[in-house]
Amino acid sequence: MRTDSPPTASPQGPRKASPQTIAIWTVVALVCAAGWSVLALSRGEEVSAVWMVAAALGSYAIAYRFYSKFIAYKVLKVDKTRATPAERLDNGIDFHPTDRRVLLGHHFAAIAGAGPLVGPVLAAQMGYLPGTIWIIVGVIFAGAVQDMVVLFFSTRRDGRSLGQMAREEIGPFGGAAALLAAFAIMIILLGVLALVIVNALAQSPWGTFSIAMTIPIALLMGFYLRVLRPGRVSEVSLIGVALLLLALVAGRWVAESSWADTFTLAPSTLVIWLVAYGFIASILPVWMLLAPRDYLSTFMKIGTIALLAIGVIVSMPTLKMDPVTDFATRGDGPVFAGSLFPFVFITIACGALSGFHSLISSGTTPKMIQKETQVRMIGYGSMLMESSVAVMALIAASIIDPGLYFAMNAPAGVIGDTVQNASQVVGSWGYQISPEDLAAAAKNVEEASLLSRTGGAPTLAIGVSEIFSEVTGGSLRAFWYHFAIMFEALFILTALDAGTRVGRFMLQDTLGNLYKPFKNVSWKPGLVITSGIVCGLWGYFLWVGVHEPLGGINQLFPIFGISNQLLAAVALAVCTTLLVKSGRLKWAWITGIPLVWDATVTLTASWQKVFSSDPRVGFFKQRSVYQDGIDRGELIAPAKSMDDMHTIVTNSTVDGVLTAALALLIVIVIADATRVCIRHVRRPALSTLSESPYVESKIIAPAGLIPTKEEKEEARDAVGAAPGG
Repeated sequence: MRTDSPPTASPQGPRKASPQTIAIWTVVALVCAAGWSVLALSRGEEVSAVWMVAAALGSYAIAYRFYSKFIAYKVLKVDKTRATPAERLDNGIDFHPTDRRVLLGHHFAAIAGAGPLVGPVLAAQMGYLPGTIWIIVGVIFAGAVQDMVVLFFSTRRDGRSLGQMAREEIGPFGGAAALLAAFAIMIILLGVLALVIVNALAQSPWGTFSIAMTIPIALLMGFYLRVLRPGRVSEVSLIGVALLLLALVAGRWVAESSWADTFTLAPSTLVIWLVAYGFIASILPVWMLLAPRDYLSTFMKIGTIALLAIGVIVSMPTLKMDPVTDFATRGDGPVFAGSLFPFVFITIACGALSGFHSLISSGTTPKMIQKETQVRMIGYGSMLMESSVAVMALIAASIIDPGLYFAMNAPAGVIGDTVQNASQVVGSWGYQISPEDLAAAAKNVEEASLLSRTGGAPTLAIGVSEIFSEVTGGSLRAFWYHFAIMFEALFILTALDAGTRVGRFMLQDTLGNLYKPFKNVSWKPGLVITSGIVCGLWGYFLWVGVHEPLGGINQLFPIFGISNQLLAAVALAVCTTLLVKSGRLKWAWITGIPLVWDATVTLTASWQKVFSSDPRVGFFKQRSVYQDGIDRGELIAPAKSMDDMHTIVTNSTVDGVLTAALALLIVIVIADATRVCIRHVRRPALSTLSESPYVESKIIAPAGLIPTKEEKEEARDAVGAAPGG
């Protein structure tokens, strides 16, 4: 069956650049080059964070304008005349043509979880330069490419999930490994995201109220666009932003009022609410809650990051962290153990390359996209936006005093629980900070202590408050700190609701191989059953983790980064296979090179986490050390009892086995994908593609945020040709 589109003239055909365009891009390139030069060559002198912003924004602009355009129109050959699944299968539940602006907001909000906020903060232990290079170079050539290519191929396959595409295109053996690995990793990622939200919102009436209010606001926006004023995106955007700002301000009023107790929730209560919200958001029609809520939260996300960038440009803070620290080579850092290669790449994760994104790109988004030509803006563009978040997080961690950074991110078992002891230990690492300075830093943000506030989020909040208070005044430092904590919770929650829906799609695709009605992702009994299973799985791990500091999802937290990058290897393997099988062999390097790099880094990290003789790195070595301690009757930090010792032994065993099992599954996927590619090159006639047949599109919609002159004329012609037009 012929599935390719009929030949069409590319709307992006070759044009002669005007002198004005050449001048603009020359300036962008020079500013970008200057930023990179200062960051790379400075030794010993002070470096402004402005140069990091210049290097990042310049690189993003050049990559989007040239590299993403090349991939979209030269390699993928996106076709504006081809109907997408949203148009052909529109049912108002999961398949629904969604305005590109709303969908961009949904997609960005769904992919931007804890990773770009927390990972770069932790990676600052190695210095600001390695993280900056990987975040920017990685997103341009790996992360954004993966997201766009997966979105394109899923759109061509009725919005199939990543695991199902692997099964159909690679084969039942490698596909089964991909399905199993993807779903297991998805549950781990959802549990970790939920735990971060619980930790951020517990005992925080301001954050809980403001975030709760985004739900009715989103419902209003959904009905406004669907029923009251269809297509009026600008109107509903203004209404939504105004109500969101009101909710943010009102959150502080509530926190200072008699209502504070009502919105001060215990962690176990938050778990129940999160599971209930995840289930409801997963089964409601996508236009009603999920898409408008994600779109709404994007205003806050992008607005805050844009304000941070402006704050950096205005205040011009100095990068106080070393370009490359001694921990990068020694591998004995107090924040996380391991050398720069491979662990800085694993730690940064989502800011440069994330397997989780491939699940969104083959989950909700391909079922909502109006035109194939929009995959560039939504797939590649959203990932560049997320990378900018990671850059700002790295800046926030690098402009604060390094002594404070290490005092906040080192475990209590290492630095103790007093500012005097913490000052001494941090000083022994070569970073001086006095006990008085540590106490003052906590007082400035109205916290009792900042010692051992691990996880990255509090450090980011300190950096954010530092930047904003330079512009607005030091008296607002505490306000900006608590605002940043609440901002992070909202940031992560939007990934949780979309992720739960995607987990439901993955489970339906898998069960559909056994019982066909499940293949219809909008079949109501199926969506209720699978949503309940997905929420039950991550909810169980979250519940146990909240009640047992060393149990539940806490047990799986150490493999979060590795599992995410292993999933990226699956996505890149599927993309490379599809490029080869669809006649794009000469362009297979576009995803093939990132695949080789990601597999090398992640499998190396997996090997070290399983077999390293350093107990801080190797799971099985850690198990051996704690088991020996149990045999001697000795307590080893962070264990506070023999029960904790036994729990750590169990956790180390589980993490080691899971890491090895996931790595083995990914090796199977890559090996089977390689076999399929070689077979296709040798005997193309044996290959089959599961691509949906070509159907002509009747939707007229721009490819980017701002319609071109040709797109405006096309829209006018369509209106004029309509009956009564």
